[in-house]
Amino acid sequence: MSVRAAIVLVGAVLLGIPLGAGAAGVPAFGAPSSGPGDEPADFPVASEVRLGGDETTTRMVVDFSRKFDLRAFTLANPYRVIIDLPQVAFRFPPKTGEGGRGLIKAFRYGLMMTGGSRIVIDLTRPARVEKSFMLDATNDQPARLVLDLAAVDRDAFLRTIALENRVREPAAVVKPAPKSDAPKSDARPIIVLDPGHGGIDNGTKSASGEMEKTIVLEFALLLRDKIEKTGKYHVVMTRSDDTFVALADRVQFARSQAAALFISIHADALPRGEGDAQGASVYTLSETASDSEAARLAETENRADVIAGVDLTFEPNDVADILIDLAQRETKSFSVQFARGLIDSMRTATRMHKNSLKSAGFRVLKAPDIPSVLVELGYVSNRQDIKSLTSADWREHTADSIAQAIDRFFITRLAGSSRGNGQN
Repeated sequence: MSVRAAIVLVGAVLLGIPLGAGAAGVPAFGAPSSGPGDEPADFPVASEVRLGGDETTTRMVVDFSRKFDLRAFTLANPYRVIIDLPQVAFRFPPKTGEGGRGLIKAFRYGLMMTGGSRIVIDLTRPARVEKSFMLDATNDQPARLVLDLAAVDRDAFLRTIALENRVREPAAVVKPAPKSDAPKSDARPIIVLDPGHGGIDNGTKSASGEMEKTIVLEFALLLRDKIEKTGKYHVVMTRSDDTFVALADRVQFARSQAAALFISIHADALPRGEGDAQGASVYTLSETASDSEAARLAETENRADVIAGVDLTFEPNDVADILIDLAQRETKSFSVQFARGLIDSMRTATRMHKNSLKSAGFRVLKAPDIPSVLVELGYVSNRQDIKSLTSADWREHTADSIAQAIDRFFITRLAGSSRGNGQN
């Protein structure tokens, strides 16, 4: 027996999985499972993950409450393996996926869309999927997902991707939220609130474990209720639950709503070792970042789609460039006008960053005909900020300040529009 075969055999014994198990012809993601009528209505539960092997061959085993169909494929730049699953309830122990073993550097998991979940595995080097299959529950053992990886060189990795793209069905597209339920006769301005990240994309994370995607969603829901309560505006959200929405879909959704204002809500974090920062900031769109921190944040946010297995880095920039070139001066002016008023209002409720008005090339702000801003509520890497971000009292006051800024913006804008109409 070769050394490599012995390593695989030992890893399989440790993980409790027979190497000969599995089937090559696993149905594509979305194919009906056998006997769906006999399955309970709740989602399969993922309870535990185990890794075994080394830098040449690695096995991942995930325990589930029941068997289902799956699809696994690879992506480059960076090297990743994507596992598409039906909607799953992930109940892993804390910090699961933050570390890895062998060919697996780390992995993330979460909801991709209603009815679909995803596991994204970051690889230490190019690798191919040798096997991916599910085992039935037997005796006292749960159903298990088994993924076998084998190291390859970059050329072989890219050839595998090319072949997969020929035979693989198109990946499920995350659709934007449903259209506004406001009747066509409703003349109130439509405001789109965009809680950042969601689903498999957790965003930043505090030292105590609070995730950006949860913080900003809770804040956006509160802000929505406060704005709607005035009766002056109709509010729609790019997401109202823990769902992943691609950046381009957020912009497309806002434009489909004929939105009068777009507010994307986030929370920042400084990388470890790069000092401390505190306070909220407001960003507007610019082809060039206002400072190095703005450039860093825009790069981080724009690459958020990589987490879901969609790497935008090598996507042609023609569309984005055209959108920037076509951006109306009036729209940019309105964005800056709202941003300045927003900062003045937020100062009454929360601490602002020393450079509170910034600009950068955020993809999510590139609707050419909608005044748009991105609000960073604070730094989850700062102790005082995370204390505020998780405080009900702070959220109430800060949401009130944003709602007031919105009201002042539209009062000024509508008054200006009326004067303009009277002069014609």
